[in-house]
Amino acid sequence: MLTALPRLLPCIPFIQACHLSESNMPFSLTAVNFRKMILPLSINSTAFNQPTCHPAMTSVDHHPEKKIIRVQLKQNIVLKEMCDSDMAALEPHLVVTDCNKGDFLLHQGVHDMEQYFILDGILKRVVTSQQAHEMILRFAVQRDIETCYAAWRLKTPAPYSIVCVTKARVAKLPMQQWVAFIEARSAIKQRFEYEVMNLMSEIMGHTITLHLLDAPGRVHRFLRKHSDLYDLIPKKELASYLNLSPETLSRLKHQGKI
Repeated sequence: MLTALPRLLPCIPFIQACHLSESNMPFSLTAVNFRKMILPLSINSTAFNQPTCHPAMTSVDHHPEKKIIRVQLKQNIVLKEMCDSDMAALEPHLVVTDCNKGDFLLHQGVHDMEQYFILDGILKRVVTSQQAHEMILRFAVQRDIETCYAAWRLKTPAPYSIVCVTKARVAKLPMQQWVAFIEARSAIKQRFEYEVMNLMSEIMGHTITLHLLDAPGRVHRFLRKHSDLYDLIPKKELASYLNLSPETLSRLKHQGKI
């Protein structure tokens, strides 16, 4: 299953080529331009000038809310089918951290990566161009994961940042430790890699949608696939994700088109 990951990686540079302006797509999707879009991702230095999440980190066992956290971990999309012995083996490697809105868990372009299990709040995956154009690739909420597993496997820099949209709590561990853990447990590895590929496929589908659908169509697709997130995500962030201005999103709602 891991061998399929590199074939999906071109979706990340593809996304970087997109601008946020509705009326200012950088170029048409011709064969020549598609080859340009899959060039290696450039590192944007402005991504390093953002607040990074450096609060106190606590092990699960020493956390005052450890009972709640253990329940939340067992509800995670990747961990929920783990047996008690595997969960007990994983727990000592995890640290729990609380972050504020706007904090960065991962900076685009770095090589030190971690695996995240979201316990509470909303995160976003963001790619930034050298011209400081930003694009949101996906949102992640409670019970989801966030990761840079494919880049770590390929020994390439992180192709995107992971940022807190709201106050958030995550359990995390270094990627090297997570990989060592799943290498010894084939069923967990298979489930995790399936989820990684599913996320990549989702992002590619979203990117294509930005080119093929009009504004109401993009909103309707989001409501169809992520109806549970519509009321949770700040509308400014949602508009950015859909390549719309906040004013356009508001106007569509008032006109009854969404």
